[in-house]
Amino acid sequence: MRSIDPDTGKQIVALKNHIIAGFNDSHWRELGILTNQIDAVNDHPRLLRSLSFGDDDYEGHVLSMLQKMVAADPSYLDIITDYVKTKCPEAGEYISSEGNDARRIVFSPNVFRVPEGNVDRSLVSVMMPFASNFGPVYSSIKSAASSAGLACKRADDIWDDSTVIQDIFSLIFRSHIVVCDFTGMNANVFYEAGIAHTLGKHVIPITQESDHIPFDLRHHRYIQYLNNSEGLDVLRPILSNRFKTLAAKPKPMPWD
Repeated sequence: MRSIDPDTGKQIVALKNHIIAGFNDSHWRELGILTNQIDAVNDHPRLLRSLSFGDDDYEGHVLSMLQKMVAADPSYLDIITDYVKTKCPEAGEYISSEGNDARRIVFSPNVFRVPEGNVDRSLVSVMMPFASNFGPVYSSIKSAASSAGLACKRADDIWDDSTVIQDIFSLIFRSHIVVCDFTGMNANVFYEAGIAHTLGKHVIPITQESDHIPFDLRHHRYIQYLNNSEGLDVLRPILSNRFKTLAAKPKPMPWD
């Protein structure tokens, strides 16, 4: 039996969670046919039985069966994923990506369109006021990202959609790290920070004034800086080191 790499293992765990929530006996038999594992499904002493009786050991049997299918042929992972998305519609929705708790939130936004493609682990997005005096700040953030081997964008760098907020949502969705500058207590930045937190992004709050950090976020660490040449010289290496640390964090889940 082939060994399974860690990334594949994460995908199997995510599939297992959806299967537990939405599969029935017929689904397992159909999946067994699609993966040439119908005998393994039918002959398993506990898989379908534990499903039928709602036994506590069902979760473990689901996991072992998925491992067996993928180990038999790694290409079956795509077949399983497509089938689960078809039979368990919530599997095609967005799953917030990173967190220490095993529970994850599955949702489908009503206001935004979830973009195609995956999270770009090399992408840093910046949420900040568009006033001209923030130009040097943005340049410093881009420089810090570059020194960490990452790319950096903000909403005015792209124009993919007819509405700005959809472009912003798409940018946050694709980003691994989101920098939010709360200077000036800009309502748009507050809103964008909420989106980033909900999507499970690594959010780095920065500000020129500590009082501008929203009350609900003051328990999070933030970076305070001065918007002058000396202050930005201090900001760049701090951000760069933080970027390097966050870039090494685990990959988001496969639905991202």
